[in-house]
Amino acid sequence: MRKFGNKLIVRLLIAIAISYLVAFGVLILVILSISYLYKINYLTDVSQGNANFRILIQFTAAILTFIAVFLLLVRKKILYLKHITESVHHIANGNLGLTIRTESRDELTQLAQHINYMSEELENKFEHERQLERVKSELISSVSHDLRTPLTSIIGYLDLLKKEQYNSKAQFQEYLETIYSKSQRLKYLIDELFEYTHLSSPDVTLNRSKTDLSALLEQITGEYIPMFEKGRLTVRKSITEEHVPVCIDIEKMVRVYDNLFMNALKYSIKPSELFINLEIKDEKAILQVSNKAEHLTADDINQLFERFFRGDKARTGHQGTGLGLAISKRIVELHSGRIHADYSGGWLRFSVEHPID
Repeated sequence: MRKFGNKLIVRLLIAIAISYLVAFGVLILVILSISYLYKINYLTDVSQGNANFRILIQFTAAILTFIAVFLLLVRKKILYLKHITESVHHIANGNLGLTIRTESRDELTQLAQHINYMSEELENKFEHERQLERVKSELISSVSHDLRTPLTSIIGYLDLLKKEQYNSKAQFQEYLETIYSKSQRLKYLIDELFEYTHLSSPDVTLNRSKTDLSALLEQITGEYIPMFEKGRLTVRKSITEEHVPVCIDIEKMVRVYDNLFMNALKYSIKPSELFINLEIKDEKAILQVSNKAEHLTADDINQLFERFFRGDKARTGHQGTGLGLAISKRIVELHSGRIHADYSGGWLRFSVEHPID
């Protein structure tokens, strides 16, 4: 059954009823007072004009009483409505996040709650827009050098070929190979950049499907073992044989595992061991990838997942974009998981926590 009444209307009707009763009582009192004055011969004029004047006074007193009592009863609501109006004006002028105090449980309070929600949502959206703008600025400034370097090389070698400044067919072929390599590098950088900006969008969607995480990791690890062995890394694998049901976007999560394995392949001290562990703990599947690495400070660990962060070795020895781990972090967070790193005793360990479906 639908709940009776609109609380604000009920209160207004009660205020009107009380005002009417008080006004009616004042009207009766005025009439009795005038009658008493005639009875004691204080008033003696009984002409038609005087009678009309008395009636006017009586009804004027009743109406003024009604208005005064009604305003007194609804004064608090009028002031609250004025407060809401002023607050909306401030919000409209850019004071996003401003909240209106809530009092009772009537419709005005519900209106204030809706305005508060709207104000907070607007503030969050504008803050997100500002963050996106900052990210765009950082993307442009931080990646411009990485994009310009291979592009400059491509233009330089193409200029040499255009001017036929080569001594032999072998040198000509060498220039072509360099141009191709730099072009591939440029494509890789652009792909990474687009991938990160896509994942940073609030509208990104996941193509989730149920899968066995242990079987998936066994398959991916098996594909990487030849590369690890070639890179003088001995794999120590400990993946649970239990069925680990997770609901994930397989393509995106494989990207995370690829990033972790490639980081281990690139930045491990060689020769050394690489540990890959998957276990179930507290309704979570926890993947850990551990490799021997050069000394990392606490600041380095904290910044590993920041955009464009690369260690000195990465800058000089490898052509990373600094976006791989930032992309991985975003993907894991989209899956309601967690990724973090720690360094102890010469070992760098990445941990990825998956909620079990």
